[in-house]
Amino acid sequence: MTDDTGIDPTAPPSGTGCAECDASGGWWFHLRRCAGCGHVGCCDSSPGQHATGHYRSTGHPVVQSFEPGEDWYWDYASDELRESGPELAPPVSRPEDQPSPGPAGRVPADWARTLRR
Repeated sequence: MTDDTGIDPTAPPSGTGCAECDASGGWWFHLRRCAGCGHVGCCDSSPGQHATGHYRSTGHPVVQSFEPGEDWYWDYASDELRESGPELAPPVSRPEDQPSPGPAGRVPADWARTLRR
């Protein structure tokens, strides 16, 4: 159940990569997981910016980093970093053997020049 902060700790992630990039054959720089429904999208530095797009289309305000070793949250509604929050359903990150940027085989050679700032 989603609480008043927009977080549902029981919602599993939608996959191990950005749902929209996987569907379109795209690539991502870093991943973010919606803390409300589990949707995994790419960060704002990625070409698709799908995590922010998910917030805009659903109103789900809080994401957590889906990168190994990171557990911070971002609240789009307040435009604030949250250093901590509830533990979400596993897995809590992309697989450690999945590269970043990723996924393997879809990242262009000039990927660093195509990052959004």
